[in-house]
This record gives sequence, C-alpha cells and structure tokens, in this order.
Amino acid sequence: MPLSPNGTFYEQLIALEQAGSGFVVVTLVEALGSTPQESGAKMLVTTGGLHCGTVGGGKVEAKAIGLAQEMLATRTAGTQFCNWTLKGDVGMTCGGSVKFYFEAHPAGGVGAAWPIWIFGAGHVVGALVPVLAPLNCQITVCDPRRDWLDRLPRARNLRIVQAEAPEALVSTMPDHAFLLCLTKGHASDRPVLQRALAERNFPFVGVIGSAAKAEVLRREMIADGLDAERARQFHCPVGLSFGSNEPSEIALSIAAQLLTVRDQAKA
Repeated sequence: MPLSPNGTFYEQLIALEQAGSGFVVVTLVEALGSTPQESGAKMLVTTGGLHCGTVGGGKVEAKAIGLAQEMLATRTAGTQFCNWTLKGDVGMTCGGSVKFYFEAHPAGGVGAAWPIWIFGAGHVVGALVPVLAPLNCQITVCDPRRDWLDRLPRARNLRIVQAEAPEALVSTMPDHAFLLCLTKGHASDRPVLQRALAERNFPFVGVIGSAAKAEVLRREMIADGLDAERARQFHCPVGLSFGSNEPSEIALSIAAQLLTVRDQAKA
C-alpha cells in the first residue's frame, strides 16, 4: 500500500525508501514539439500506480506508469530510457515526442530500514511498539479497529494502516519484511498467515499463541491447500522463552527473537 502522498516530492521518495517500498522515479528528460509537460517533470510510481507528481497526464502518463509497474514486477533494480512519439507510440493527436528516464528502486532496496509488519493492535502491540521504535526499523501496524489503532504509542518510524481485510496487504509487503500475527484471535490470524505462507517467503513469520494453537492453524491451512512443509514454517508461540504473560514481557521476548533472527541472517 503506498504511503500517504504528503510532503514534497523528495520527502515522499525518502519515506518510500525508508519504508522499504518499491518505487520508480520517472523523469521527463526531453520534450520536443507539442507535449503536455516540460522537461524536468517527475513522478513517483509504486506497484499501486501513481504515487505523486506528473509527467503530463493522459495517455502518455498512463503508458509511463504501466512501464514503471512492469519494472517493479520484476523485483530487480535498473534504469531505462524510452523515446516515444506522442502520435505513433502513444496514440495522441499531439505531434511532439518525449524521452523518459526510469529509475527503479525495488522493495527493500539499499537504504531501506528493517521493515516489521504487525497485524493486530492489541495490548501486546501497544507494549511492543515503544520497544522497537528506537531501532533502525520501519514499523507498520495493520488492524481493522480504528479505536485500537488510535491507542498505540506514536513513533517517528510507525505507520498505521486501517484495513477491513488486513490479509490483502500481504502482497504489498517488502520481500525482507518480518511479519507478526498478533491479532485478537485465531480467526483473524489465519487469513494473514495463510496468504503469507502460500504466496510469499518472508524471513520471519511469527504468531502469538500456544503450541496447541499452532497445530490447529497448521491443520486448517493444510486442509485449505497449503503444502504441509510450508505450513510448519512459522513461529508459534512467537518470542523467546522467558518472562511472564504480561504484555510488556511478551513484547520484550518478541523483540529479542526478531533481533536474534535478524542478526543470524546477517551472519
């Protein structure tokens, strides 16, 4: 999901990079004849489409957005120049031509902070956010409940997303994101977990609950078509084995596990 288009063009570019979101910078480097924009015009494109800026609108912008999204779909960094005549290549009545420069920044690229996505906004999440906030990470908390989201402690690196179907956000996450299912219960954890294991390959997936809950989740996901081996690839109970069941101590155990897995991956 694109970040809210607030701030200057470059502030939004930095925000996308820090969040680990994939984007393409599209620059109109040359405009000859009758064209809808002047040289130097820019826009940011994410997998969801135009994020901010403009290179002229209409058919020429739609064509440029389409190419930028194709570049993001390959999940590889790269640059590309394109020369288009507005009449022959774009199908416009204008007689000019444009030259675009496309610069792709895939999700989780260089400079991106460590993305931690948390599904749920309950008591444990309220305790976990201030533990994670001092770290070089980008925290995204997703929940359908506005009132619970509003209770969360605020932090410079916290992004809040209200979504009626949080599982739909799984496809928008960076490849190297750590995912936590800390929702209000089994019924809301499973749709997120099912999509994460069936469609993506995140370095860490954790679910709050007991070993008995983990077995129920595995049985249900396998019955729903998930490969049995893949159904074992999540941590439940999430968190290292220390402390009590107080939200503050659970939060510390989860943060400790996230850091341990992160550092093992770096090693």
